[in-house]
Amino acid sequence: MSIRVVVADDQEAIRTGLCMILGSASDIEVVAEAADGLTAVRTAQEHRPDVVLMDIRMPGIDGIEATRRILAAGSSQVLVLTTFDLDELVDGALAAGAAGFLLKSVDAAGLINGVRAVARGDGVLAPEVTRRVIGRYAGAPRPAAVPGLELLTRRETDVLAGLGRGLSNAELAEELVISEGTTKTHVSRVLAKLGLRSRTQAAIAAQEAGLV
Repeated sequence: MSIRVVVADDQEAIRTGLCMILGSASDIEVVAEAADGLTAVRTAQEHRPDVVLMDIRMPGIDGIEATRRILAAGSSQVLVLTTFDLDELVDGALAAGAAGFLLKSVDAAGLINGVRAVARGDGVLAPEVTRRVIGRYAGAPRPAAVPGLELLTRRETDVLAGLGRGLSNAELAEELVISEGTTKTHVSRVLAKLGLRSRTQAAIAAQEAGLV
């Protein structure tokens, strides 16, 4: 079954290029395009794609607010793709629930693999972004608790710790000696109990809770 994608970017030439790259993958289908944030939200609700490839700076509502609305509706996962790697944009996208954050300098293979990763439930961060996010948490004072952490079972806590280490579902399944399907169920329960929208947010929560 193909991975269904909506491409949201206000520049037509960039949308066309992204569609061509994604269309070159036999397992990816671009089902629609959007030139602004509101259209991206409506299009996601209409087509319910697996992944919305989202630019940040667009007319109307920006990509961060569009991501927040799409995730609130539960229609799709969002992979942010932008020219800018400013900390406030990274933090805003992750806080909104984006499953990944890539820069437009990514090569075709990296983009395709990023879409595939998000579609199968994994998170993606550009290497430049990953280093800075980790740097902000390394050595930071730990809060007493992450709200909802006490609701997790021991196995769910193990899953959260694995997310904090950046493990994919396949890697978690191997480490915990469970199936990928069971892993996905545990990840979903962790997100629900902690009130989070993405595994990237869960990874940050794991760092804050001192599980990593």
